[in-house]
Amino acid sequence: MSHSTSNRLFVYSSLRKGFQQADYDYIAEFFSFISDAKVEGTLSILNHVPVATNGATNTFIKGELYEIKNEQNISYVMGQLDGYEGLVVEENEIPLYRRELTKVFLNDGSESEAWVYWYNGDVSGLPIIPSGDVFDFIEIFRNSHSE
Repeated sequence: MSHSTSNRLFVYSSLRKGFQQADYDYIAEFFSFISDAKVEGTLSILNHVPVATNGATNTFIKGELYEIKNEQNISYVMGQLDGYEGLVVEENEIPLYRRELTKVFLNDGSESEAWVYWYNGDVSGLPIIPSGDVFDFIEIFRNSHSE
């Protein structure tokens, strides 16, 4: 986890506004939506769950960029998100995710830096979501289970 600071957060899965569930309500309480955006990386499918890994070039993950509403809350809010994302673990356990500052590309062509939660495990051989959009995965998953 980087010790640099940012008041922005990039989300690509259940914290996106399209999910319209309690997880997103938490984001909406503390963050303001800035823009649809993308980061370089790969979305893989692990046990029917999309996980993001960085390191890929010219492969993008689609998501949303947010900015904290009150900077005085940043430590508290990010600590809560670290717990949600599995960064808080018992001794000798490896966290499921890690939080890193990452370059984010906004739809208007500008760039920003934001916190992203990357999967901390091995994704070798896992299927990927070619579009980099978790909503495409959900649609494919729904269609394959409705037949």
